Amino acid sequence: MSTLLTINVTNLESATQQFYFFQQPAIYTGGATVYSNSLFSSSLGNYALTGSTLTFQVNMQFYAGIQQAHSTPTIGQTSGYLSASRAIDLAPASGPANDWTTASVNPLGLSQPTNGNGVQPGAFRITTPTYSPPAVYNVGSAVEVNGGIALSNFVVANPSNNTDCQPVLIYYVQTGNFTPGTVMSFSASSVNAAVRDFTGGHSIINVTLNADGSWGQQIIQ
Repeated sequence: MSTLLTINVTNLESATQQFYFFQQPAIYTGGATVYSNSLFSSSLGNYALTGSTLTFQVNMQFYAGIQQAHSTPTIGQTSGYLSASRAIDLAPASGPANDWTTASVNPLGLSQPTNGNGVQPGAFRITTPTYSPPAVYNVGSAVEVNGGIALSNFVVANPSNNTDCQPVLIYYVQTGNFTPGTVMSFSASSVNAAVRDFTGGHSIINVTLNADGSWGQQIIQ
């Protein structure tokens, strides 16, 4: 059974707030600029008035993702449209793993992962085929969030190239509204955001937006 990482948010500010969630970008080799997408966004009323909390859940399973786009990513715009993903392993320090997938662009897809040669530990590899500009394809780390798979962070792929991606199990909660699948500035959005680190093995973390706008945290398990 797969493990769900859960963030429960409580709003103690007097007014209804909009929250969005995003992931710390993976470590990439074989690409240039790393882009981030918003993963989930929703409004939440004051807890005393509504008794409601907001739950964000992401599957612990790692996914490789590819997405076709009309142009290079632009903050505030959707990152692309047609996409494909594959559940994939991360390369161990020693021994084989299904950590390598090969992309196709016509039709768009990713092959069933197999064992790759020389994939760095903690990463997976996507190999892109030959294609010609102006075609744009994003490749990177996808996640299963609240029941659907979304491209979380990515680089613009190069033709006939290997991209190694090392995901990071750190998620952020910020006030504001970024529609899921919209490119955002990680550096700007992470300022004064609530940071929730699941690398220590925790699976449930409660987050509170206090009345003064500060963040509180309680690790459940």
